[in-house]
Amino acid sequence: MTIHAILKMGDPRLLRVAQPVTEFGTQALHALVRDLRETMQAVNGAGLAAPQIGVDLQVVIFGSDQRNPRYPDRPLVPRTTLVNPVIMPLGDEEQEDWEGCLSVPGLRGVVPRWSRIRYTGFDPEGQPIDRVAEGFHARVVQHECDHLIGKLYPMRVRDFSRFGYTEVLFPEIDAAEDD
Repeated sequence: MTIHAILKMGDPRLLRVAQPVTEFGTQALHALVRDLRETMQAVNGAGLAAPQIGVDLQVVIFGSDQRNPRYPDRPLVPRTTLVNPVIMPLGDEEQEDWEGCLSVPGLRGVVPRWSRIRYTGFDPEGQPIDRVAEGFHARVVQHECDHLIGKLYPMRVRDFSRFGYTEVLFPEIDAAEDD
């Protein structure tokens, strides 16, 4: 079991554009996915991208088979490993909602995201994935895929009066649960 340290905002590796995966089904790719999953589960994350653990590849994981204690009121998102993802908005409608990030611990901000998307890519064996998502599912996918292009959610915040420390914005939430 390998649980990695998660890079924090300010680390220049989080600002790089990740490289596409060129070989599927390899032991190295399976080990990376396993490490991402174990790291995400250890910190109750909704998703995790390879760049967040210092790996410069287009690999994200997200979702769970059970409620996430960090997002108890949110619907379940299908457990997914997505390699070389492409996101296409389905319409111009955006939704704003609060986001946090394991690489930006202790902070939350309101971020606009497309309401409905189609995402494509591959699983670790190279089998195609093609899904339509909306709401929280779409938000999680967009958030994780942003890590692959060197973007952290604060870069998408439009109104900084709705960005700050979780313990100040939401005193009823234990800040340690939000990291």
